Amino acid sequence: MSRSLTDPTRSIEKTIWMLAWPVILDQSFNTMVQYVDSAMVGSLGPIATAAVGSNSSTIWLVHGIMYAFGAAFSVFTARRIGAEDKEGVQHAVRQALLAILFFSVTVTTLMIFLTPRLPHLIGVEAQVVPDAQTYISYIAKAYPFTIIFAFMANLLRSSGDTRSPLISNIITNVTNIIGNFFLIFPTRTVIFFGRSLTIWGANMGVEGAAISTAVATALSALLLLGVLFFKDSVLKPQILNVSWKVDWSLMKRVFTLGVPLAMERATLNVGQIVLTILVTKIGTTALAAHHLAITAETITFLPASGFSMAATALVAQSLGAKKKDLAQQYAKKSLTYGILLMSATGALMFIFSTQLMSFFTRDPQVIALGSKVLRIEAFAEPFFAMSIVGSGILRGAGETRWPFINSLIGMWLIRLLPATILILYFDFGLMAAWSCMVADLVVRGLLNLYRYKKGDWLEAWKE
Repeated sequence: MSRSLTDPTRSIEKTIWMLAWPVILDQSFNTMVQYVDSAMVGSLGPIATAAVGSNSSTIWLVHGIMYAFGAAFSVFTARRIGAEDKEGVQHAVRQALLAILFFSVTVTTLMIFLTPRLPHLIGVEAQVVPDAQTYISYIAKAYPFTIIFAFMANLLRSSGDTRSPLISNIITNVTNIIGNFFLIFPTRTVIFFGRSLTIWGANMGVEGAAISTAVATALSALLLLGVLFFKDSVLKPQILNVSWKVDWSLMKRVFTLGVPLAMERATLNVGQIVLTILVTKIGTTALAAHHLAITAETITFLPASGFSMAATALVAQSLGAKKKDLAQQYAKKSLTYGILLMSATGALMFIFSTQLMSFFTRDPQVIALGSKVLRIEAFAEPFFAMSIVGSGILRGAGETRWPFINSLIGMWLIRLLPATILILYFDFGLMAAWSCMVADLVVRGLLNLYRYKKGDWLEAWKE
């Protein structure tokens, strides 16, 4: 066994930061690449931006559900690591690989079937449909690799390895940028250090962006799969002379954890899809501003996401080792760091909202509208941190029901119900939609904070 994260000689603060900073750096780099990706597509005009944006919520939905089951396996594995049960860890990893095979076949088949219909279901304008269909068709074909990455990243982080996903993400996102550079744009002449250079380009537009994303996703998945099988760690699975039969008892336990988490993700992402449908009623400019503002807002998630993932691994290992006091200390510190840093990034987003939007597009209407909604959103960031990190704490303890219930309340009662009324019946536009989003994040954050403070999560796990 590798050194446990619950080793009493470890500093609590250093351990949290050791796990959190690679995740924050990983997602920071990923966000920068998303910025570049969106800017490259955005340079093609509002129709191309709307084509990619109209698919975003659907992509998040599938990614979120797959991440949920990957996270469920990671919690189970982290508990076994904390309990120093090497055979239990190995068994959980093998079952996760079987689950990847099942989900890859099921999800990819379903998404390929839905691809031609999705833009019509979302309700995008006729001029956007062809590019939207093209984009999602390539993403759907890459879903086996998306699923592999979601499971591998979660498993590695559960063991304390947050650096491998970081390195993998850097490599693949650079690949994505390079692919975009050559596939999106036509052959053109650029000035480099005073010299004219002719750069080949495929001039594939949105299709080129989709191909780059699909190839980068495949590379990322294969890299992490290689880490699992070839890096000397507690997770390295034994292939020969072991059982590869489905352990229905373990699967039932994993699904007990994963289904509420998947439903939480589905609740949020279906809600985003519904909100996207509402925004399409406002017009293409609003949809482009909505998509780019959401992309810009992701910068504020980074600290909270890092501490949320750290809290999940640390709480799970601590409770697996039957160290409840340590689990509480890890939870409290992670929540505090997440709130402080996310408040800071929210303030930066408020100050530089116009500059952020200008990075993605030159359209003055999109910039003006997007910067307004970003300033509204900035006030919700401390509460958003409570929601994200609080959910990570509860997830690490095996309590996935309450984050789902809280998300259901926030997304559907606080965000979508009033947004639907304000947009469809009063024509209040995108500002109203984002105001309702702020109300949702505040309510959801306070509800998750309440569940954390109550302390029931310490007794949530049932073997």
